[in-house]
Amino acid sequence: MTQDGRRLRGMRSREAILTQAVGLASVEGLDGLSLGKLATATGTSKSGFFAHWRDKEQLQLDAIEWAVRQWTERVITPALRAPAGVRRLFALHESRLDFYRDGVLPGRCFFFTVQAEFDDRPGPVRDRVARAMGDWEAFILRLVAEAKARGELPDSVDDAQLAYEVDALGERVISRLRLHDGPLVLVHARRAVLQRLRALCPDPTLLPED
Repeated sequence: MTQDGRRLRGMRSREAILTQAVGLASVEGLDGLSLGKLATATGTSKSGFFAHWRDKEQLQLDAIEWAVRQWTERVITPALRAPAGVRRLFALHESRLDFYRDGVLPGRCFFFTVQAEFDDRPGPVRDRVARAMGDWEAFILRLVAEAKARGELPDSVDDAQLAYEVDALGERVISRLRLHDGPLVLVHARRAVLQRLRALCPDPTLLPED
């Protein structure tokens, strides 16, 4: 029992550190992760970090994994509750906007920050960021293809182009919120994708009017 309790405390400590690490990295990047800042934020001694991570690179890789898990739970999973097709595609966009609106992370988006930080820095961290971003883009593309297969988007739609537009309109919100922090940014981003999908969908009544 004592050993199990120690293991549980260790797991909780690790999760608390990773939560703080992802939040900090959303503002300062993965290079901004320091033992001092994380120790202060989590009430963990610096020596306690070495029970979880052998070096900073491993901490960075684990932070990416935690960010992927957070994004899946808060953005992807809620969208999957919507009916398959164009409604699910729009639900994904709305779920993403909700994530930013709710201020889950102080910098709004972990991946927006770290992809710019590591895009020209070869190594395991860049590779993991690239894979996470590729998986996200592939997921949007899959939802577009599913909507076409269900006849809710015309065959003439360029899957990759539409997926790019949906992703780009969501990503644009991040920098605008950082600069202006205004609700109209979210309204415009939601309306832009909604109007695009309604214009393409043979049955626009599947989607909200506004």
